[in-house]
Amino acid sequence: MSHPRFHLAIPVHDLTAAAAFYGGVLGCPQGRSADSWIDWNLFGHQVVTHLHEGAGVDVSNPVDGHDVPVPHFGIILDPATFQSLAQTLRAASCEFVIEPYVRFEGEVGEQWTMFLFDPSGNALEFKAFAHDDQVFAS
Repeated sequence: MSHPRFHLAIPVHDLTAAAAFYGGVLGCPQGRSADSWIDWNLFGHQVVTHLHEGAGVDVSNPVDGHDVPVPHFGIILDPATFQSLAQTLRAASCEFVIEPYVRFEGEVGEQWTMFLFDPSGNALEFKAFAHDDQVFAS
């Protein structure tokens, strides 16, 4: 049995801008598409950008001294891939909501994290743990 993968459908207000971000900036391979949606391979997981006028978020919760956008979605990467992606996003002049940093430093669940919005205002989080056993540690 292969490892589990998620499927996530998100609203976007502009498919061309979504394609430039997910395909161009993040480097996600494109899958199937139609006039109103595009499938993306986000590190082995299926994200579908659906054309919808109501895209975006404007709520946050405080976490470790930062305002974390809610709702958001993301993926847990290994530390080397996280650092590489952070460099790619900086090179593409992406604006971070929360710059890459170590959250909960020295505590259970210590992790690298970064947040940014896609062109439609969907919040994305990328994170990395030095040790996978810390993902669900309490």
